[in-house]
Amino acid sequence: MNGSPGTGKTKGLRAVSDARGVIAAVAIDQRSALRNLFSGCMGVEPEAVPGDILAQFKEAVSRILTPHASAILLDPEYGLPAARQRAKNAGLLLAYEKTGYNKKIPGRLPNLLDLWSVQRLAEAGANCVKILLYYSKSSSSEINDAKCAFVERVGAECASADIPFFLELVAYSEKAEAKTAEFARIKPTIISAGVAEFSKPRYRVDVLKVGFPVDLTFVEGSPNGNPQFVYARQAAIEHFQETASVAALPFLYLSEGVSNEAFQFGLELATEARAGFSGVLCGRATWKNGVAVMVEKGIDALDEWLAREGVKNVQNINRRLNGATSVFKSPAVAGE
Repeated sequence: MNGSPGTGKTKGLRAVSDARGVIAAVAIDQRSALRNLFSGCMGVEPEAVPGDILAQFKEAVSRILTPHASAILLDPEYGLPAARQRAKNAGLLLAYEKTGYNKKIPGRLPNLLDLWSVQRLAEAGANCVKILLYYSKSSSSEINDAKCAFVERVGAECASADIPFFLELVAYSEKAEAKTAEFARIKPTIISAGVAEFSKPRYRVDVLKVGFPVDLTFVEGSPNGNPQFVYARQAAIEHFQETASVAALPFLYLSEGVSNEAFQFGLELATEARAGFSGVLCGRATWKNGVAVMVEKGIDALDEWLAREGVKNVQNINRRLNGATSVFKSPAVAGE
């Protein structure tokens, strides 16, 4: 693997993957995004949503969904109680970055949590450490140089601690709004450029977490898709193949807030493309609709919804992982 091969990194990857070496993980490290979901349902400003509500929601998700997952991704700000309630079979990834970015500073620059280090995350029980990075190759060289140096520093810290480093890349553009046809046309290039860049050994990344290389809303035949699609189905499959061809590391797909049905469709395309992905770190596509249930009917109703619909959502995704390949099959993962 890219970060100083050691038994700790191998052990960490085994802890978060299933018997096949595939990562089938639930992601609920969201903080501002989760707060915004509660804000909309409660009819209050995001800052008025109590942190205890976020923690309670994460606990319920962890307790009920992790028996059906290989791991869970949480944050140390609101997620540590949830980490303690995960199933014995489920590994733990912890986020290291602050949520969101300073909108007054150009470039969506990342920042780390003030009171945490990789060593502290490991002491809190993390098998792996994750950071999120907004990345666009078209950003200025100054902005991207700062981001690359940031990733290098975290990679070195994870290598020193011998713990796997997961890098989540979120594609964006300064010139096109997300979820528009204009952005859909350039998204494949942005995703591929980010995957190619951060596959380089200098960053010591072990696993990449990326969005689908196409915007599913604009793919021909997508559930609830736009009738004015940007990509024909075969063209979408070719974009999956192009991105996979530049990945020198194991990579996982994230759900980017799409519906469970749309996420399944994306995994179907990835499988048809033989993209060689190593699993998922899937968040809102599994638990998002439970927010309104908790707000309207309480925590017991949320538990019931998760046990019924949430588990079904996870199982739907798990069934779409037949085309996934072991994280240990990558030549970048040493000792396997």
